[in-house]
Amino acid sequence: MSSFQTAPSATSTGAQASPGLWLAFVILVGLNLRPFFTSSGTLARQVAQGLDMPLSSLAWLTLLPMMVMGLGAFCMPSLRRVLALRHVLITSLWLLCLGCALRWFVPNGASLIATALLCGLGVSLLQAGMPGLIKEQFPRHIAQVTGVYSATLMGGGALGAQITPWVSSLTDSWRIALAFWALPISVALWIAWKVVPRQAPGAQLSPPSLSLLARPRTWTLIVCFGLINGGYASLVTWLATFYQDRGWTAESSGSLVAVLSVAQAFAAFGLPTLAARNKDRRRWVWLALACQVAGFLAFAFVPDLAPYTWAIVIGIGLGGCFSLLLLVALDHFPDAARAGTLSALMQGGGFPIAALFPMISVQLRELSNGFQTGWILHAAMALLVAVMAWRFQPAHYAEKMKQQGHQS
Repeated sequence: MSSFQTAPSATSTGAQASPGLWLAFVILVGLNLRPFFTSSGTLARQVAQGLDMPLSSLAWLTLLPMMVMGLGAFCMPSLRRVLALRHVLITSLWLLCLGCALRWFVPNGASLIATALLCGLGVSLLQAGMPGLIKEQFPRHIAQVTGVYSATLMGGGALGAQITPWVSSLTDSWRIALAFWALPISVALWIAWKVVPRQAPGAQLSPPSLSLLARPRTWTLIVCFGLINGGYASLVTWLATFYQDRGWTAESSGSLVAVLSVAQAFAAFGLPTLAARNKDRRRWVWLALACQVAGFLAFAFVPDLAPYTWAIVIGIGLGGCFSLLLLVALDHFPDAARAGTLSALMQGGGFPIAALFPMISVQLRELSNGFQTGWILHAAMALLVAVMAWRFQPAHYAEKMKQQGHQS
């Protein structure tokens, strides 16, 4: 039995749910996983001034949640042995909703960072569970639904970047603007209550395959996932600040982050859909990585020439890589249980790597008096991933996941 089996009997709530309702659940969860990141990034200066904290301290709003997201991904397979999927998902949504709502009342920087930690805990379990759940519920449309999920995840980031400055301006309160995102999470909670089945914990499931960590291929996936998401983490944290340093307003810089996120959403859906025609996803991964390299170098050397164009290009690169790497991880096993575990391990190891980059970027900014060095670093990381991606040959997947040798 799969660790994400959600329709065990005809009497289960989830068994009665239509594919359309399941798809609505996937979309709503995806939309709610990123606004708590992008909303604080667009209001970084107002938040720092309002709480009397250094601008560089805001890197913790990305670093700590991503660290927790990694830990949650590692814990998800074990949690499914002692808790029902329904309990895990609904509790995770409650934590995310609570973390956002509490931002209305934060008195200092430490409390704001604590809300980010709470949000990160909620997102960690949701994000770790979704790929395996998608493979279980949509076995004939894995690439397409993975693309939809990834697109809505990035689209949620766009909404966070675009709407938050507007709410802040309308209410004259950055606290209300950050807390606003508890509302759409409440809608996702209602859908989860309807669609996720009531069932016993999966104690009968096989133990989580942490033995996969002995495979070099698992670590290749972890490093690749961490490096490409490091670029996303730095951009959602500092891109708005980068352009505010160049004279842009919070609203206009938020629009730039929103454009980037919309491009991510289109690529996150479009590239896996195109890649579905062939099990070898590498040409599409390389295309996405080339967009990342071009976008980061443009931000580094010609940021004022065509900023919205650069945002679109790099958004295509980031969104495409995220969803394609999820797909590549799922491709390594034919069954949802092991594929979901590998995806969870990839995210569990990758997000802590990604979490370091916003802090690295702001430290490089202080040393070099600008973000240029950080953007160049991310372009170099994309090139490194392009070299590593050569190994993702489908014909070798079964061999790589069985062997205990030293090749990856």
